[in-house]
Amino acid sequence: MVEVEETEELASPLLADVPSSSSRKSHRSFKRTGTVWTAIAHIITGVIGSGVLSLAWSMAQLGWIAGPLGILVFGVISIISSLLLCDCYRYPNPEVGHIRNRSYSQAVRSYLGKKSMYVCEIFVQESYYGYGIAYTITSAISMRAIRRSNCFHNKGHDAPCEFGDNFYILLFGVIQIPFSQIPNFHEMEWLSIFAAIMSFAYTLIGTALGLAKVIGDGRIRGDITGVSTTNIAEKVWLTSQAVGDIAFAYTYNIILVEIEDTLKDPPPQNRTMKKASTAAVLLITFFFLCCGCFGYAAFGNQAPGNILTGFGFYEPYWLIDFANVCIVLHLVGGYQVYSQPLFAAAERWIAKKLPNSEVINKNYTLKLPVLPEVRLNVLRLCFRTAYVASTTALAMLFPYFNQVLGVLGALNFWPLAIYFPVEMYLVQNNVRAWTRLWVVLQTFRVLCLVCTIFAFIGSLEGLINSKLT
Repeated sequence: MVEVEETEELASPLLADVPSSSSRKSHRSFKRTGTVWTAIAHIITGVIGSGVLSLAWSMAQLGWIAGPLGILVFGVISIISSLLLCDCYRYPNPEVGHIRNRSYSQAVRSYLGKKSMYVCEIFVQESYYGYGIAYTITSAISMRAIRRSNCFHNKGHDAPCEFGDNFYILLFGVIQIPFSQIPNFHEMEWLSIFAAIMSFAYTLIGTALGLAKVIGDGRIRGDITGVSTTNIAEKVWLTSQAVGDIAFAYTYNIILVEIEDTLKDPPPQNRTMKKASTAAVLLITFFFLCCGCFGYAAFGNQAPGNILTGFGFYEPYWLIDFANVCIVLHLVGGYQVYSQPLFAAAERWIAKKLPNSEVINKNYTLKLPVLPEVRLNVLRLCFRTAYVASTTALAMLFPYFNQVLGVLGALNFWPLAIYFPVEMYLVQNNVRAWTRLWVVLQTFRVLCLVCTIFAFIGSLEGLINSKLT
């Protein structure tokens, strides 16, 4: 049975271009019930994803000194960036400001103006879309790895157990279509908590398997400088890809403001979010170090690009299968965490352009036996299905795990994690030019820019080379 109901606003106002009184009034219909624990769950769901699986490979390119140091440095940068950004949820005062900036882009508009918001929006939406592609690739690799694991177990480790990616990429896309109909971010707490549990599970399994292999072999593999190459240029390219992969592993700033918008007050949301961000990043950094270091210690310079699908581990096969199932289940939720804000932005823009359209302003309630009722909307159904189809198609075109992660991490790290948070902090606190604090922050920004350019060029070279060969 299908019932029709009117709705004032289709999309969750997570990304509103203009903080108008009408949008603020509509947003009050969402009751903010989030706590520091739900915020930590959202952050973990967004951060521990594809990136953690590539850290052993990144360590192999950088070696025992630069590898752990790189993970720690990016962890510190993430904490600094998130602390700056937490104060930008409200405007003009971070605790009692009367304007709620319900998205990263809206915060940029409030503090830096409309032109900066347009530039920021390009990177934000590209980043959301890129995560959808990366998570599709990773999930497909994990689903294929389950089949390969069982094949190796049944036929022996030397058996020709090779299977293509396209079927599994398509399968993940089909799975995402119904999940993408979840109306908004506020109704996803259960999915984030479940996904966070899955992420802890496979991270712990990967770490435990690496540690077990080190103990079983009785030696710690790896070199101080990492993988040896035939020429310096190749080493530079691999190093830059590794830096890009680590940057990708930590990037979650684009969803920080959306997460903060789910928190109840009092206490002020910025205080709760600072606690959640610091605790989550410290915990994540610990897991990243464990997974990367134990993986590198186990396999040395032969560490696979994906620690749980590169088949450095064959047994126990059931544990490998379980870990990859956890990856898929986690990334089903992670895909939505990064896609929901993009859905909201696009659908709000369309609703603004066509305010009287029945396609946009009517919800259809589908009642099925046994199952809970489902709310459908024609625009949401069509747009989100097309979005999933496009990320699926691009994942099939570029199914290169490490290279895609490196490009995405390098492309979005500096503008979203460094430039805009620092610039908003300078404006918010009226920091004058050439003061000590201004010089420190500008130096920090320039150094991160150099690192980002280095990682982007190398990762792009790796992506192009992989496609051509």
